[in-house]
Amino acid sequence: MSEIKTLEIPKWGLSMEEGTIAQWLIQEGEHFTKGQEICEIETTKIVNVLEAPFEGTLRKILAKNGDTLIVGGFIAVCAGPQVADAEIDAFVQSLGGIPVTAGASSKSETKTVVEAVAEKTAPVPAETTAQTVAVQNSVSKALKPAVQGGYAIPTALQGYQLSEDVFATPHALRLAEKHNVDLVKITGSGRAGRISVSDIQTAVIAAGGQWPDIRHQASGKVVKSTADDSQIAATPVARRLAKQWGINLHDCRSSGSRGRICKEDVEAVYTRDNPSVSHTACDSAPAPSAAVTTIAMNGMRRAIAARLQSAKRNAPHFRLIADLNVDAIQVLRSQINATVPQVKLSINDMLIKAAAAALMKVPQVNVQFDEENQQILQFEHADISIAVAIENGLITPIVKAANKKSLAEISAEVRDLATRAKIGKLTPDEFQGGSFSISNLGMLGVKQFDAIINPPQGAILALGASEQRTVVENDQIVIRQMVTATLSCDHRVIDGALGAKFLAAFKQFVENPALILV
Repeated sequence: MSEIKTLEIPKWGLSMEEGTIAQWLIQEGEHFTKGQEICEIETTKIVNVLEAPFEGTLRKILAKNGDTLIVGGFIAVCAGPQVADAEIDAFVQSLGGIPVTAGASSKSETKTVVEAVAEKTAPVPAETTAQTVAVQNSVSKALKPAVQGGYAIPTALQGYQLSEDVFATPHALRLAEKHNVDLVKITGSGRAGRISVSDIQTAVIAAGGQWPDIRHQASGKVVKSTADDSQIAATPVARRLAKQWGINLHDCRSSGSRGRICKEDVEAVYTRDNPSVSHTACDSAPAPSAAVTTIAMNGMRRAIAARLQSAKRNAPHFRLIADLNVDAIQVLRSQINATVPQVKLSINDMLIKAAAAALMKVPQVNVQFDEENQQILQFEHADISIAVAIENGLITPIVKAANKKSLAEISAEVRDLATRAKIGKLTPDEFQGGSFSISNLGMLGVKQFDAIINPPQGAILALGASEQRTVVENDQIVIRQMVTATLSCDHRVIDGALGAKFLAAFKQFVENPALILV
C-alpha cells in the first residue's frame, strides 16, 4: 500500500508541553512542498509556524482551529491522491490505540497502514496466550460484582489500573478507583476522548450493572460534594463564580479547553440548584446593554501576550529605582547639537550610550538566560533593544555594539530603526535577540513605571520623563532636572547587589557625561 504520514505537534524547546492550533494555512486536499508553512501553532511563549517536514497532500485534518494537544499529538494525515479515502479512515482508526507522549513528534516519524495493521494483528506466542488466559481467569474469579450504595459493577468492567492510555477527569478517576472500574474499557465523550463520571455510568448500565446518579438522592434532592476542590482544573472565572455561589467544583462537569471547568459549567450547576432564579431570569425582559466592539488579536499581539505572560510568570522580577540628575547630560547634548549641524541628538540617544558604558563596566548584567539548557550567556558587546510602539503592538529593534558606536552613530541608527519598524521593513535579526532593553515613556509624560523583562534577556531599564524637581545638595534646596530610572532584573541570573552595581554605574555615566565620550 501507499505510504501515509502524519503531522504532529512539534516540540519547540524543553519547556513546551502542549500547543494550540491557531490557524490552518492550507486546507484538506491541497498539495504542499517540504518547508511550506502548514499551520500556526500557539505555545506558551509565542505563535510559531509549522513547516512541512516532507512533501505530500493534506488528506485529513484531525485537530481543528483552537484545539490544544500535547507535544506529539496527531494533527493531520497526509498521503498521495492515489490513496483511497477508506485507507485514510482505516489509518486514522489505527492511531486511536497509539499513545501520544512528549517528544514523540520531534523525529517526524511516519507510519504506513501496513505497519499499523501489523502492530495490531501480530501473532501472540501460544505460551504467552496461555499465561494471559490463566491470569484473566484468576482475576475473573477474584473480581465479583460488588453492590454497595447503589453501585453494581459488572465483572467485565472491573479491574481498576492506572495507564497512560486513560484520559479522565479527576472525579472519574477517584470513583473508578473506589469502585474498581477499568477505565481502559470505557470510551470518553469529552474533549479529546476524556472520560467523565457520566461516561462510566453509561458504560456500567450498558453492561448490565448499576451506577446511580451521585448528584441526586432517592428523594430527588441534590447531594452536594464537600471534598476539597482546590486542585480541580478550572478557569479563574469559573473558580471565582463557584466560590461566590458556594458551588463545589467536584459537582461541575468539565467541558472547557484542556479539560478545565469553565464558567458555563458552574452556571449550569447554579441554574440546576436554583430553578426559580433561572425561571425568573427567563421571564424577565433582557436588560439593555452597551454596544461592545470585538477586536481580533493579530499574530503580533498574540505573540506579545504569550511572550510577556511567560516572562512575567517564569522570571522572578525584582526592581531597583534611582533618580538621575540629567543637567550635565542636557548641557552636553545642547552643545553638540549647536556645534555640529548634521547631528541632532536626543536625551534618549545619550542614555543609550550611558547604558552601554554601564554594561561594559558591569558585564554580568549584559546577559541572556538560556532556559532550555539552564545556562547564562554573557555578551562581549552591548546589543541594546529599544522599545518602539507601532500600530499592531510593540517591537524592539536592536542597536548592536552600542558601546563601540559614537553618539552620532547611535542617534542615526535609532532614527533609522524606528522609522523602518513603523513601516514593517525590519529584518528578523534587527529585532530578535539583544542583551539588554531600554523602554522610555518620558516623551508621554510618564514619571516612573515598571517594565517587564524581554526574554531571554536578564534586565530592562524603564526611563521616565525629565522634569524639574527640588533636591538637597550641600544642605541647600536646589532645583535640578531629574529622570527616574527603574531597572527590572531576572533574579535567576542577576542578584540585587549586581543590579544595584549596574544602576550606580549608569548613574555615574549620566551625571558625568564626559566619561561616555572617552
